[in-house]
Amino acid sequence: MCYDISFKTSIKTIRDYFPRIQMDPQFQIDFDKTHVIAQSFSKFPVLIFEDAVYKLKSFEWGVIAEYMNTPEKIKQSRQWMCNAQSEKMAGDKKSYWHRIRNQRCLIPVTGFYEHREIKGRKNKVPYFIFLKDRDLFYIPGLYHYSPLPDPETGELTGTFTLLTRPANSIMKRIHNGGSNAFRMPLLLTEELEKKWLQPGLTDTEIKEIVNFEMLSEKLDYHPVYTIRSTKPRPDGKEKNEFFEWPDLPPLE
Repeated sequence: MCYDISFKTSIKTIRDYFPRIQMDPQFQIDFDKTHVIAQSFSKFPVLIFEDAVYKLKSFEWGVIAEYMNTPEKIKQSRQWMCNAQSEKMAGDKKSYWHRIRNQRCLIPVTGFYEHREIKGRKNKVPYFIFLKDRDLFYIPGLYHYSPLPDPETGELTGTFTLLTRPANSIMKRIHNGGSNAFRMPLLLTEELEKKWLQPGLTDTEIKEIVNFEMLSEKLDYHPVYTIRSTKPRPDGKEKNEFFEWPDLPPLE
């Protein structure tokens, strides 16, 4: 699953993509987040179409569903609501994700992280993955407002989940271990990203979008030093920059 993303860009870049977008007042500075962890449930800029307007909202990663109507239930269940399988959202009518399939959003990112298992090595090797021809791209997701009002403001917190799909050939080699191996974020073309936010999409149109597979040759990737550790890198570089691991076998 995808629980680690990177987002480092300018407001201008987002406005160039959606010129008429409405932004929350707090978005007055550029974004500099080389690493965001899903289960931190921190706020993140998310694009939605609401009240006939495209908006950039500050939502928390990890959907809070209606049945999580107490703090205890939120704590118990929310950690599993950061990713959603696109197949279930599109085709399983019993799935919660299918129920909220019309609450669609886009998560702007500059890349994401995954671990690779290598036979004979004790520790997995972390990788940073991004698109070759786009500095900023958007992962489709779903959003939902929490059923519990914020105790300080009384507002309903916006929350979101990120859509995943079966991995393409190169991601099968990188994300090749763990209980959710061989999956990747759903990546789209610019045309399909913008279509994802269009209101009134039919179920057939939604399925056509989520069935899209980004070709391996469109992705770029390199090993990094760590993903979750807060320790500084020995070379002093940023988390998403290339790190040379000794005796690292090629992916091909």
